[in-house]
Amino acid sequence: MDDLKVIAENKTEFNVAFDKTTNSGVVDGEKFSWDVAQINETTFHVIKDNKSYNIEVLKFKPETKEVFLKVNGIKYKYQIKDKFDELLHSLGMDNLASAKVSDLKAPMPGLVLEIDVEVGQSVAKGDTLLILEAMKMENVIKSPTDGVIKSIVAKKGEAVEKNQVLLNFE
Repeated sequence: MDDLKVIAENKTEFNVAFDKTTNSGVVDGEKFSWDVAQINETTFHVIKDNKSYNIEVLKFKPETKEVFLKVNGIKYKYQIKDKFDELLHSLGMDNLASAKVSDLKAPMPGLVLEIDVEVGQSVAKGDTLLILEAMKMENVIKSPTDGVIKSIVAKKGEAVEKNQVLLNFE
């Protein structure tokens, strides 16, 4: 069985163990079984205790182990933690990977060719923020995190040095 801790958006925690081979499990000590039919890649039909559930996986963020589901039309957000996550937490190492990024610094000296964001704009990890020319090559600088642009320090046409702050996140 796979032992997991599931944390709901309201911070309620559940200890969950699944056995995929028998379609059974335990939630906080209570045993259950279910029937699952996969409709497509992200949609499932589940019958548990003679009740029918249509479950759609809307989004999964592997870096935070957050899963966004729609169950019978109602949206839910859960965070999943396994034994490895619990071990990191007990060692005080669980917040190291989720350190908040507040500044975007130039990865190399260059010339700011284009700034593709504005102050107050929401960005997702991987969105293009600006284009920096270095050694006659255009380098697309992408957002390292989800966030909101707090301020833009660099100016279009400005030469910047390595590690110079280009913009700030809220």
